[in-house]
Amino acid sequence: MLWSALKLALGAIRRNLVRSILTVLGVVIGVAAVITMVTLGNGATLAVTNQISSLGSNLLMVRPGQRMGPEAGRAPRFRDADVAAIEAGVSGIGAISGVESVGAVIVYRAQNWSTSVTGAEPAYFVARNLVLAQGRVFNDAEARAGRPVCVIGETVRKELFATGDPVGSRIRVKGFACDVVGLLKTSGQVSMGSDPDDVVIMPLRAVQRRLTGDQDIGSLVISVKASDDTDRVKSQVTDILRERRKVASNEDDNFSIMDTRQIAQAMSGTTRVLTLLLGAVAAVSLLVGGIGIMNIMLVSVTERTREIGIRLAIGALERDVLLQFLIEAVVLSAFGGLVGVVLAAAASAGLAGWMKVPYVFDPAVNLLAFTVAALIGVVFGYFPARRAARLDPIEALRHE
Repeated sequence: MLWSALKLALGAIRRNLVRSILTVLGVVIGVAAVITMVTLGNGATLAVTNQISSLGSNLLMVRPGQRMGPEAGRAPRFRDADVAAIEAGVSGIGAISGVESVGAVIVYRAQNWSTSVTGAEPAYFVARNLVLAQGRVFNDAEARAGRPVCVIGETVRKELFATGDPVGSRIRVKGFACDVVGLLKTSGQVSMGSDPDDVVIMPLRAVQRRLTGDQDIGSLVISVKASDDTDRVKSQVTDILRERRKVASNEDDNFSIMDTRQIAQAMSGTTRVLTLLLGAVAAVSLLVGGIGIMNIMLVSVTERTREIGIRLAIGALERDVLLQFLIEAVVLSAFGGLVGVVLAAAASAGLAGWMKVPYVFDPAVNLLAFTVAALIGVVFGYFPARRAARLDPIEALRHE
């Protein structure tokens, strides 16, 4: 009986092929939209996690002020003595470096490029997990002397040297010569809206003497040993900086310490909420598709009233008629769900490449969307099927 009902349902769908295609279009769009939104959201979450992880493992970033913007500019900046005090007074630190960044135009022969010049200590490369593709990092002696040597990123190499080897070359940074001693390995991604490969890293003292003209330090980068507790190190750093910056016990910190783990958790949580929101909005189109199926099935019942009357008159039971129309609705919605899954896979892969986020295929999401599409056929197809099954055979046979 089930096979017969399925053949009857497929026959009815083929007789009204164009109408059937237009009916399932709502389900196709709904399923494709839900899967695509969730897939892209998962990819964005993974991209954010990877970008923050690329900053360094167990990393603390210390900045003046409690917030970004004008308030941070009014807060006192750090000094070399702050770095020394933290290094001497806090156990569990793997690497620590003061960091000062400034924009500058760099020139090599006829080429020039505007980029960010970062002044740091050699420990900065360890704290940030930066890997060299060529050459070397500047050593402690060069850092103490403030020698004009630098390590450049891949973007800078492309802009100034094209395909050439930059190591051993001499570039000009705001009017002074700087020897390129190393090239960073490309990260291959955009981090926090900026290109991490578009950077020139020099000794901190060289940047202070030649570019900023003072001994201030804009931020601190602290890498915590894997075997130590990041929260404990963060607490000790806070105590030392409060004491050195003469912050009273009843006053708030005039600096902020950001833990990359907390940043990753917060941003990942935000992207997950946005993914769920977008998925919920897209799911509305599934509801619209279900309403469309119910509408067409009601029209189909009206058109086939006489056929239903004949079946009931020759001995068909109500459940047989109910099953026939219910299977027809489920076939329509399930077919729409299947097409939607295929369309979503293509759309997700294409949009992920365009948005430069990882393509994360989630079988559970695809299976859930297809199952919901099939259930929509059951839910929205039941009322028209029930209506058909309850027709009076005599009245149905009289219907024109």
